[in-house]
Amino acid sequence: MAVKVLVVDDEKLIVKGIRFSLLQDGMEVDCAYDGEEAVELARKTEYDVVLLDVMLPIYDGFQVCQQIREFSNMPIIMLTAKGEDMDKILGLEYGADDYITKPFNILEVKARVKAIIRRNSFHRETPTQLSVIQKGELRLDLDGRRVFIKDKEINLTAKEYDLLDLLVKNQNKVYSRENLLNIIWGEGYPGDVRTVDVHVRRLREKIEVNPSEPKYVHTKWGVGYYFEG
Repeated sequence: MAVKVLVVDDEKLIVKGIRFSLLQDGMEVDCAYDGEEAVELARKTEYDVVLLDVMLPIYDGFQVCQQIREFSNMPIIMLTAKGEDMDKILGLEYGADDYITKPFNILEVKARVKAIIRRNSFHRETPTQLSVIQKGELRLDLDGRRVFIKDKEINLTAKEYDLLDLLVKNQNKVYSRENLLNIIWGEGYPGDVRTVDVHVRRLREKIEVNPSEPKYVHTKWGVGYYFEG
């Protein structure tokens, strides 16, 4: 099946350029020019990747990302004209999986899209001996990439799930932030280790009763993070 991509930007020339390039690679591309239209399209279609500009009419990119996260874990790459770290971190706070700073090279955009698709395909296709992992009240459905606490499904982003999946499968193994960044985001990812901290904090807020005193995802100070069920 063809990869489906949603491109969201109010600059029509940018949308046209990205769309043309992705179509050349055999992808299916839908386009939106404001935040409201983007959310409506995302509700109708489960995209493999969403390329989402920050500065949009009606809803800005952060609001769009937040709304999509209420009903889907589809990967989101934020496009931002601003280079400040806080903008990048803010995008991750709302559930984005990656970001690209404008002006960008279309080859970089295509490379990031393909990297996310490869990672998601690998996680879906890699065979596992167990289809379910139960750790206390926490349950991972490996085939469906779903997480439950006391039988209530927890809505995680793709990166949050990947992070939890890795830690659970390697219980009590401590991973440094640099190691997690390389494993989950890939070597060469332009972000820094604060990306890992943001995702760990968001993950704890979703799966822990008291995030400040975690039961599952623990910190080994000066070293990194580990899972203990």
